[in-house]
Amino acid sequence: MIEPISTVKHQETAVLVGVQIKGQPDNLVDDYLNELDFLAETAGATVLKRFVQRLSSPNPRTFIGTGKMLEIKRFVEEQEVDLIVFDDELSASQLRNLEREFNKRILDRTNLILDIFAQRAKTAYAKTQVELAQYQYLLPRLTRMWTHLERQRGGIGMRGPGETEIETDRRIIRDRISKLKKELESIDKQMSTQRKNRGSMVRVALVGYTNVGKSTIMNMLSKSDVFAENKLFATLDTTVRKVVIENLPFLLSDTVGFIRKLPHQLVESFKSTLDEVREADILVHVVDISHTNFEEQLNVVNRTLHELNSDDKPTILVFNKIDAYQWVEKSEFDAMPMSKENYSLEDLKRTWMGKSNTPCVFISAKHKANVEEFKQMLYDIARDIHKVRYPKDNFLY
Repeated sequence: MIEPISTVKHQETAVLVGVQIKGQPDNLVDDYLNELDFLAETAGATVLKRFVQRLSSPNPRTFIGTGKMLEIKRFVEEQEVDLIVFDDELSASQLRNLEREFNKRILDRTNLILDIFAQRAKTAYAKTQVELAQYQYLLPRLTRMWTHLERQRGGIGMRGPGETEIETDRRIIRDRISKLKKELESIDKQMSTQRKNRGSMVRVALVGYTNVGKSTIMNMLSKSDVFAENKLFATLDTTVRKVVIENLPFLLSDTVGFIRKLPHQLVESFKSTLDEVREADILVHVVDISHTNFEEQLNVVNRTLHELNSDDKPTILVFNKIDAYQWVEKSEFDAMPMSKENYSLEDLKRTWMGKSNTPCVFISAKHKANVEEFKQMLYDIARDIHKVRYPKDNFLY
């Protein structure tokens, strides 16, 4: 009897590898690996174990030391692990040396993020952006272990005498990068024209770390059905909706989430998507208040906004997910000083958050808590811009 062919997709297994640089606290390294774990899960892998090595600086040849490499090698061989994922970007030589040592697929953080973007890309525009970023990442990392792109480039005399397979691959990739850049330039012009055709309506952009609830807020304000999921990078394509609060119309855009060590290849290829941020009149910076390291996430976004020359725009800080915020009440007999996990929401509101010059509000988009306060804040700032832009409409206010 012939056995039926299984159609069940193999769930790839992975181990995570991080380096704890001297002076880094344990909880920060744990948080970094938790994020890498979430990235691996989003990509479709099952993480079996984490490995962390304390070093003054990463090994320039193999990123980690020989002893840790042997420990990982024993585990991946015993458990038949498919992937080894590093929480940093590896150089071409490090990648090559690690592949040779482990004889396994090696992914670094950048490659993993690019893979997730490739899975998430739905439109032709997003797919083109991701493909360009992947080729730009791949070009300096070609090794002989990598599968050849094409056996023949086509055309007599097109292949130079004595050209190696890898040189051919590099030439093919450079040609493809050039073609993709031209395609994106054409699409960027169309997108720019579309933005100009929206007129001079007030434009608001939702920005923030990935998975903080931007799409949920978008759905709440615009009464639309933008895809929202508890996964990293659920949104790649920018969505723009017309929103009316009271009698004031404005355009609201939901943008791709930022992340720590966002690959520069993605920043380059997602230029048009990020132009929504550059050309916005108001930024709504969404922060997941329930995340243990939300302050660093907030700083990552602020640094990215600075790189985009967009950190001087009117901004509202929205601390979302107050329904998931957890804190440990400190006993009066506890002599230890207060730590961040001992702060209640009311305590947090009395810190720099409440005293900042940037307007801030604490909400739960999921449960609609304090949403009216947020809407009023957004209305007030949008109205001031609208008044200047449309002085004849002042009778509306």
